[in-house]
Amino acid sequence: MSNSFIRLFVGGGDIIHGKVRYALWLKNVEPSLIRRIPLLTQKIENVKKFRESSPKLRTRQWAKFPTLFSEDRQPTTDFLALPKVSSERRFYIPFAYLTSDYLINNTVSYIPNADKFLFGILQSEMHMTWVKYVCGRTKSDYQYSNKIVYNNYPFPENVSDKQKQKVETAAQKVLDTRAKYPDSSLADLYDPLTMPPDLVKAHQALDKAVDLCYRPQPFVSELNRIEYLFSLYEALSAPLLKVEKKKRVKKKDS
Repeated sequence: MSNSFIRLFVGGGDIIHGKVRYALWLKNVEPSLIRRIPLLTQKIENVKKFRESSPKLRTRQWAKFPTLFSEDRQPTTDFLALPKVSSERRFYIPFAYLTSDYLINNTVSYIPNADKFLFGILQSEMHMTWVKYVCGRTKSDYQYSNKIVYNNYPFPENVSDKQKQKVETAAQKVLDTRAKYPDSSLADLYDPLTMPPDLVKAHQALDKAVDLCYRPQPFVSELNRIEYLFSLYEALSAPLLKVEKKKRVKKKDS
C-alpha cells in the first residue's frame, strides 16, 4: 500500500505519552489509485457500511463520502499541538510542535505556524496559573479549552524586542532540553518525580523571562499571579461589557 496516504494520527494522550497511530488520508487521492488496491477498497466499504448503520443522521449522511474524514480539522502547515486533557500533577501542560504530516483528532487543539514567543508564553508558569483557575476539568485533570482558556488569556502587552528575544531564547532552550531525552515521552519528562533537573531549570528561566514581559516586580505567590492576571483581564474586557445607552428619538412636531 502506498505510503503517500498513510499518515501519522495522534490524539492528545498520544502526544503526551509518545504514542502514534496511523490513518488513511484519501483526500484528493486519484480514484484509479484507490481501486487498484483491494485492501484499501475493502476498508472504504467497511467505513461506508459502518456509517450507514449509525443511529445518527449526520453520520449516515457521511456514508456518501466514505473516503473522507467526517470532520476535517487537519492543519495544512506545521503547528503547535495543544492536548486538551492533561494530568493536574504536571507543573506544565506539555505542548509540542508537529509537522503537517500529522493527523489529529478532537482531543487536540492547534495553533498553525506558532512562533517560539507564543510557545514560551503558553509553557510558562504565568499561563499555567491562568489554566489552573479558568479551565474545566475531566475528573481532576486539566481540560484545556481554546475558547475559555486561550481566547481569554491576557497576553502581555507592549513587549520590547529585547524581552521577546529572551522569551524566544528560553523557549528554544526548553525544546532543546526535551530533545536530549529522545527515549522519554512528554509524560516522562513532565512527571514531577522524573522531570530532569535541566528541564526544570530551563522552565524556570522561561518563567522568569515571561514574568518580566508583564512587570519588573517579581510575583511572590500563585495568588499574586492570578490576581494580577484577573486585573488585566478585567481591564481588557471592560470595554466589551459597557452597554451603550439607547438614544432617545425625538418625535417630530406634526
